Amino acid sequence: MAKKKSKVDERQQLYTDNYFSRGHWLLKIWQTLIGLIGWIAVIIPITTTVLSFWSIYDRRVPRIWAYQEGIFEIKFIGILLLFAFAFTSLFAVTMTIIQNRKRDRLVEQWPTYNPINQKKRQNALAKFMDDRFGPAETRENVRYYKVQPEQNLDTDEIQQLYDKDDINDLD
Repeated sequence: MAKKKSKVDERQQLYTDNYFSRGHWLLKIWQTLIGLIGWIAVIIPITTTVLSFWSIYDRRVPRIWAYQEGIFEIKFIGILLLFAFAFTSLFAVTMTIIQNRKRDRLVEQWPTYNPINQKKRQNALAKFMDDRFGPAETRENVRYYKVQPEQNLDTDEIQQLYDKDDINDLD
């Protein structure tokens, strides 16, 4: 049993993160500190900008800076973002409508494959795989199956099988 388990472990790639394992307190403190500094570096500029912009309209809000150029830039970027959001939303809605209409017209009207040939292809492929790799029940119930070099498939071998039986829909 131990030998079988070691083979399974050999094939698996295991990823670990010492932050979540027991011990490693210095690593946990260091990574938590770096994460908090990163969040502070994000939150402080956003808070400063929002409070400064808001203080123009409400005198009760503490004013951190009140440069006219900065206020103009915030308004300008806000207009640009609103414009970009409007066009992105318009594009997304338009593409959704076009794709839904296309799907209704093309895909759902008729199958994209020949259903009669599909069953023939499934049977031909199952027979080919049984001849090449053994019975399906054996292949599907074994935990580890090693393909011999002579069993490898050529690039167009299945295509040739379909051509031989005249069940290829790609003609």
